[in-house]
Amino acid sequence: MVENSLKFGLFLLPFSADIGLASLIIALLIQWQQHYRQIIGYKPHRGLGILSLWLIITTIFANKPILALEGLPNFLPGIGLWAAFSLFFQSFSRLYQLAWWLVLTSIPLSGLGFAQLKWGWESPLFLRSIGIKLIAYGNPDGRMSSLLMYANILAMYLLINFILSLGLWIYHYGIWREKSSKKAILPLIILTLAVISNGVGLILTNSRSAWGLTLLAMMAFAFYLRWYWIIGIAMIAVGAVFWSAWVPWGQETMRQIVPAYFWARLTDELYDDRYVTALRTTQWQVAWQMMLEKPWLGWGLRNFTPVYQAKMNVWMGHPHNLFFMLLAEIGIPGTLLFCGLVGRVIFKGFRQLIEWSSQLGMKRNHLLLFTYLVAFSSCILFNCFDVTIFDVRVNLLGWFLLSALSGIIEVAKSEVRT
Repeated sequence: MVENSLKFGLFLLPFSADIGLASLIIALLIQWQQHYRQIIGYKPHRGLGILSLWLIITTIFANKPILALEGLPNFLPGIGLWAAFSLFFQSFSRLYQLAWWLVLTSIPLSGLGFAQLKWGWESPLFLRSIGIKLIAYGNPDGRMSSLLMYANILAMYLLINFILSLGLWIYHYGIWREKSSKKAILPLIILTLAVISNGVGLILTNSRSAWGLTLLAMMAFAFYLRWYWIIGIAMIAVGAVFWSAWVPWGQETMRQIVPAYFWARLTDELYDDRYVTALRTTQWQVAWQMMLEKPWLGWGLRNFTPVYQAKMNVWMGHPHNLFFMLLAEIGIPGTLLFCGLVGRVIFKGFRQLIEWSSQLGMKRNHLLLFTYLVAFSSCILFNCFDVTIFDVRVNLLGWFLLSALSGIIEVAKSEVRT
C-alpha cells in the first residue's frame, strides 16, 4: 500500500500538486502507522525531533508569528518524510525504482514546456482548479516553466532528473555491454530521450545556476567513469562562453561563434533592467544583518520578506540563498543543527563510496549511490543561489532524495539488501 501510494503520488506530483500530494500524504501516514516505534526509536532521528522543536520555538517567538506559522509546512512535513522513508528506502532496488519513477515524469513535463514556449500552450481554467497550471510562453515570459510556478523551480526539477537519468543511462549501458541483451535496448532508448529532453529543457529555463551545476554534474560523471576527454571538451566550451562574455580581446569574434543566448545571460545583457534591490548580494547583506541582530532564535520563518520590504521598499520572497535565509529566520543554532544533520548523511555517503570503490560486486550499487549523491549535492548547491522550498513539488523531491540516501547509507553500515 505504501509503495503504490508513493508511486502514484510521485507520478502525479509534477502535473497536479494537489492530487499527487494527497497520495503522498496517504503513503506517509501509512508508513508512520506501520513503523512508528522504529521511527521514534531510531537514535539519529532524535536530531530531527530537536530540529522540529526548534522550528516551533522560533515560530512562537517570531517577529511576525503568523508568517512564521505559514513557513512551518515547508519544513515539518519534510522532516517527517525524512524520518519515515529512510526506513522505506533500505535497498538499492528501491533507490533504482525511485529514480525511474522520477525520470519517467520528467519526459512529459519537458514536452509540455517545449509546447508552452513554441506554441503558447496553456492549461484551461477547469484544470487550474486542481493545480495543473501551464502558462503560455513561460514564467517569466520566454523562459520555460512548464507546469511549475517559475522557470528556476523547473530548472531545479530538471537538474535532479537530468542527473538521475544520466546515472540510469550509464547503469543500463553497462548491462547492455556486459550481456548484449535486447531487453536493455528499450530502457536505453527511454533514458536517452530523458537525458536529451531534460538537458534541452535546462537550457530553455535560462537558469545560470542550473547551467553551471549541469556542467559540474557531467564532469563529475566523467571523472567517475575516467572519460577525461569529456572534461577537456567541457572546459573548452566553458572557456569559449566566458571569453565571449568578459574577455575584451577577440570578444566580437567569439560572440559570432557562441550563441548570444548564453553570453548575454551571463553578462545580464539579456535582462539589463535589474535594480540594486534585485541583486542577490543586496539580499544576502540584509539577511546577514538580520542574523546579527537576532543570532539565537532569528526573526521567524518567512519573516525575511517584511524586513526586506521595510528596509528596501521592495517585496522579495526570499534572499536567494537557503542558508542565509535560515540564519536570518531560525538563528545560528537551528541552522547549524540543520546543516549538521544533512551534512552527516552526505559525509557518510561519500565515505561509503570510498569503501565500496574496491569491491567489484558493488559496482552497480556504487553507481546508484554516486548518482544520488551528485543529485542531492546539486540540490544543495542550487539552493546557495535560490530557494526552492516554496514549491511543494521540488521541496518534496529534495526530501525524498535525502531520505533515500539516509536509508541506504544506514543499512550499508551493516548489511546491504539488494
